[in-house]
Amino acid sequence: MRYDIAVLGAGIAGASIAAEIAPYASVVLIEAESQPGYHATGRSAAFWSETYGGPAVQPLTSASGPFLAQPPGDFADRPFLSERRELHLARDAAGRAALDGFESQFAGSGVALDRLDRSAVAGLVPGLRSDWTDGVLEPSCTDIDAAALHVAYLRAARASGAALMTDARVEAAQRVSDGWGIDTRAGPVEAGIIVNAAGAWADAVASASGVRPLGLKPYRRTMVQLRVDPPAPEDMPLVIDALGTFYFKPETGGRLWLSPHDETPCDPCDAAAEEIDVATAIARLQEVVDWRVERVEHSWAGLRTFAPDRLPVYGFAPDAADFFWFAGQGGFGIQTAPAAAKLAAALLLGRAPDAMVAAIDPAPYAPGRLTN
Repeated sequence: MRYDIAVLGAGIAGASIAAEIAPYASVVLIEAESQPGYHATGRSAAFWSETYGGPAVQPLTSASGPFLAQPPGDFADRPFLSERRELHLARDAAGRAALDGFESQFAGSGVALDRLDRSAVAGLVPGLRSDWTDGVLEPSCTDIDAAALHVAYLRAARASGAALMTDARVEAAQRVSDGWGIDTRAGPVEAGIIVNAAGAWADAVASASGVRPLGLKPYRRTMVQLRVDPPAPEDMPLVIDALGTFYFKPETGGRLWLSPHDETPCDPCDAAAEEIDVATAIARLQEVVDWRVERVEHSWAGLRTFAPDRLPVYGFAPDAADFFWFAGQGGFGIQTAPAAAKLAAALLLGRAPDAMVAAIDPAPYAPGRLTN
C-alpha cells in the first residue's frame, strides 16, 4: 500500500502528528506493539506542569494548556485537565538555592510561582517532617488524562482517514524511486515521507533507514503506587523535591504515586521497575512525611528519551529531505502534545503555523542543531 506519509510509532507523538496531518495527506501509523501507547505514553505520571522540561519547553506546554482545558467539541467532550497544583520543596541551603534558581529561570515567563514558608508548606502536606521549611507553589499545575488524550488523537487521525498498523515493527527502510519502501513485520509499506515518532527507538529507526542518528538516549523512570496511612489527601499538590530526588502525588482512594526521580540510561526495551529503585523511592518518601507505608500495590517503569541538549527534535533530517524527526520529547511529550503536533505539522506540510503556535520559534528544536 502506498501513502503520502508513514508515521513510525503510535504513542502520543505519532498519534498527535497523524491527527494534525491526516486531513491534508494520506497517512499510515505504524506501531511495533499490539496496541498503541504501550511504552512511554501508557506509563506517564499524568500531570501537566508549565515548568517541567525547563524554560525552552515551557512555551509548548503553556500553548497546549487552553486546548487541553477546553478541547474542541469535535475532538473531545470533556477537559483533559483537572486541578492539582505543584509544590517544589526544599529543606536545606542547597534546596533553597535551587528554589531561587528555579524562580529566576521562569521570571518573566508568565508562569505564576509563589514562594512559601514553613507554615504554608506544612499546611499543604499533612505530616511533613520539620526540616522541610521552604517551597514554591505552582498553582497552574494540573492532572492530565493521558489515556483519554491519546485515544482522542487516535480517533481524530482515523476520522481523517489515517490507517493504523499494529504488530508492525520496522525492520528496514530503503529508498524507492519516489520515497521509501518500509519493511515491517506486518508487511511492506511505501510512503513519500517517513515521520520518526518512535520514542526510545528513534535513533534505531533512523539507522535502519540509512539516516544519521542524533544521539537520542532513553532513560528509565520508576513509579510506585502505594497504600499509606493516613491516606494521601486527594487535594494535596504534586510534591517535587527542588533537588530532583523524588516526586509524589495522590491518586484515588488515598493511594499515592511516588517516583525516586531516577534517570537510568538503558537500551530501548520494555522497561520494568527494579527493586532497588522502588526501595529508594520509599526511603526518600519516609524522609519527607511521617506516613506509614502499608503496602506497595504496583510498580512500573517507563522510558523517557532525550536529545543531548534535552530539547525535543522537530524537523526534516539534514541528510534526508523526506525523513522527518518528531522525537526526543522526554517526559513532557503528553503535556506538550497539542502545540508540538501543530508546530511539527506546519513544518512537515510547509503550511502556515496554527495560531496556537504562531509565536513559538521552531529553530531551537531543529534536528540540524545536533549535527553541526
